[in-house]
Amino acid sequence: MQLGVHIGQQNMSMDEMRALWRRADDEGLDWISVWDHLYEAPPAGGTIPHFEAIACLGALAADTQRARLGCLVFYVGYRNPGLLAKAATTIDHISGGRFELGLGGGWHEWEAEAYGYDFPSVGERLDMLDEAAGLITSYFTNDRTTHDGEYFRASNASMLPAPVGGTMPLWIGGVGEKRTLRIAARCADGWNAAYISPDEFGRLNDVLDAHCADLGRDPSTIERSINVMFDLGRSHADLAAQWGPMWERVSGGSLNGSPEDAVQRLLEYPGTPVRTWSTSPSARRSTATWSTPTSARPSRRSGRPSRMPEVLAPRVPRGVRRGTGGEPEPACQLAVAS
Repeated sequence: MQLGVHIGQQNMSMDEMRALWRRADDEGLDWISVWDHLYEAPPAGGTIPHFEAIACLGALAADTQRARLGCLVFYVGYRNPGLLAKAATTIDHISGGRFELGLGGGWHEWEAEAYGYDFPSVGERLDMLDEAAGLITSYFTNDRTTHDGEYFRASNASMLPAPVGGTMPLWIGGVGEKRTLRIAARCADGWNAAYISPDEFGRLNDVLDAHCADLGRDPSTIERSINVMFDLGRSHADLAAQWGPMWERVSGGSLNGSPEDAVQRLLEYPGTPVRTWSTSPSARRSTATWSTPTSARPSRRSGRPSRMPEVLAPRVPRGVRRGTGGEPEPACQLAVAS
């Protein structure tokens, strides 16, 4: 059994957040992560206090002793891949080798606009993700990296010191079957999806397997995880009112009704021998996550079978107003995995 917590660094003081992740580590949780936002989620026009991810991860790494750490996922448009790899390596050393890196195409266009970042089309952001994933892989596997791409450059760049384990696992987040899953098949150690039904998750797993077959990769070498909302005790009408137009898109990934209903729903997902769910005492909605077990494969850190705890899906924390768009995410969640 594994237990993890995903903390959205908003709507709480730094002292409260540090106390929270220290308690999580002391209680024996296997995984603690933050998210990569500059504004609150769901979007509320920058009206909720919010801390930056990498600085928080440095504190998290120093404050904890045993839990695996991560950010699933960093938006590729906020940082040069070399800078991100260097920051991730630094966090890894502060933590004693407990950090794993996640990368994605982003969605929070409101915060990007507010801080002056370009937020191009989905296709261009996925081009950036594709290029950055390969570049970061090179930083972690080669002594020197030279790259002259469409979006990023490197000239005989080294990554010293290397991550504590010599390299660092890379996770790709997203559900785009033509581009995102292709990138995951080529570059990732793990793939994470959110808010989709059991049937859709099974179908996308088949798509990922097909990409692996096309690329000549063993699909069992990629870990799979799914984020689902933990909405027990809430009616479909309440949830539809809270989510608005987005409810149709995310309703397939909601666990609602009774605890028995939630268990039954989880059992409908492929690969349920490993699963997680979350609760939050500080918010009206929480989420659940589980991962598909894969064949035991050596971890790039230790040589033991890799069992990375999952990062959880978004929910709306107490006091955060639902915005006019975007993807709502959590302030704090807990997860259990068996």
